[in-house]
Amino acid sequence: MKKPIIDSTDLKILKALQQDGRLSNADIAEQVALSPSPCLRRLRRLEEDGVIEGYRAQLSRHALGLEMTVFVQVKLHDHSAESVAGFEQAVIAMPAVINAHTVSGSADYLLEVVVSDLSDYDRWVRQVQVLKMVRGIESNFGLRAVKTDAALPLAQVNR
Repeated sequence: MKKPIIDSTDLKILKALQQDGRLSNADIAEQVALSPSPCLRRLRRLEEDGVIEGYRAQLSRHALGLEMTVFVQVKLHDHSAESVAGFEQAVIAMPAVINAHTVSGSADYLLEVVVSDLSDYDRWVRQVQVLKMVRGIESNFGLRAVKTDAALPLAQVNR
């Protein structure tokens, strides 16, 4: 996929949306000094080019009783296509896993798991322990979030 061309006006639009995803086209146009029609054309292009992947509500973990965040490092027995595919399919099917990354270093995967409490985490980790391709699990419990759901660093785009 070809990297889309993003100019300074596009960056202003993206910054406005990252700050408030509920802005109307008219509000965005006003913020970036465009009339609504060209602004809407740019928004549609950014969506079509895959720069804007979607829109969603940011929910409060606290209000929903999802008080515990655990960063889980997982090591596989091997890196065969079967093991990797099986593990990744299992993780994708687990709603408690909100982010999953393959990583370098001592682990193969880093997962961000959100659960209500320690008992809920225990139930989740038992699902992972029975996966035949999993060799080891290391859990790091989040104590306090310092920075979450940050906007992307748009100042670094087009450098």
